[in-house]
Amino acid sequence: MTRRIGTLALLAASASLLAGWSPPPASAADGGALVLERTIPLGDVSGRIDHFAIDLARRRLFVAELGNGTVGVLDLAQGKVIHRLTGLKEPQGIGYVPGVDTVYVASGGDGTVRRFRGEDFAALDTVKLGDDADNVRVDASADQVIVGYGNGTLAVLEAGSGKTLGAIRLDGHPESFRLEPNGPRVFVNVPDARQVAVVDRNESRQVATWTLSGAGANFPMALDAATGRLAVVYRKPATLAVFDTARGEVVARLPTCGDADDVFVDSKRQRLYISCGEGALAVLQRQGDVYQDIGRIPTVPGARTSLWVPELDRLFLGVRASGREAAAVRVYRPVP
Repeated sequence: MTRRIGTLALLAASASLLAGWSPPPASAADGGALVLERTIPLGDVSGRIDHFAIDLARRRLFVAELGNGTVGVLDLAQGKVIHRLTGLKEPQGIGYVPGVDTVYVASGGDGTVRRFRGEDFAALDTVKLGDDADNVRVDASADQVIVGYGNGTLAVLEAGSGKTLGAIRLDGHPESFRLEPNGPRVFVNVPDARQVAVVDRNESRQVATWTLSGAGANFPMALDAATGRLAVVYRKPATLAVFDTARGEVVARLPTCGDADDVFVDSKRQRLYISCGEGALAVLQRQGDVYQDIGRIPTVPGARTSLWVPELDRLFLGVRASGREAAAVRVYRPVP
């Protein structure tokens, strides 16, 4: 069921709290766990869509339009594109730092991180890192932005100035990574080395290596710090593995949808959302260390990047232009 919402108040309204676990829907096609609320067209945008970032205060969503060499800026209240950052070479990762009102854009094509002013999108400066500048994470408490790039490096930048503060070496190109909110660790997917690297930021080095036998191509990752669980999704074969972050041991393993590129934790409902390029969103319910697939919502082949925004209680999914499908961002509302 699709429902249009015309006001910001309705967009930001929270769904009711999960009253208790219920059996999975009768069929995956029911899509009972996520409802498509609206679709925001991106306009004349071609090629792959990559990662997202959010400016909550202004209700603006930034979309890395990798194949188009641009970043779309969506006004969620108006439900439309209001600006586009151009002249980029394969933008992949985006981070927004509210404290300094700055947008960071990492581009794989030229290995740069470009900084833009959040208020009016004016270009500030460019930081040259190296090949394949990719995922971006913001640590507002430490005033830092961390960017993965090259054959195995995490660059640590000062959020206010963009100045490089340090670099942490890895055994291969870093894909998705997550920062421990109340500790020094960073958990990093390193698919070339078939490992999850555990990094200590205070020591600027890798301190542990976690692996999963019989699985490779680990790209998406989500950290549930409250429960000490790290969700990692592998593509070969399509597998969800959940690690105990205290012991580094796998506590759950199960098949999931294929060609995944993002996974998120919905702490309110104790769920995981996985966006997969095969053309599906997987929803998993957590009870202790048992994860049950409660829905496979059909999407569009190639739509594999997404962003869960708990403050808005919404999941945003990037859809690339293909055939009769126009480039767009789909907005999903979880239920109940």
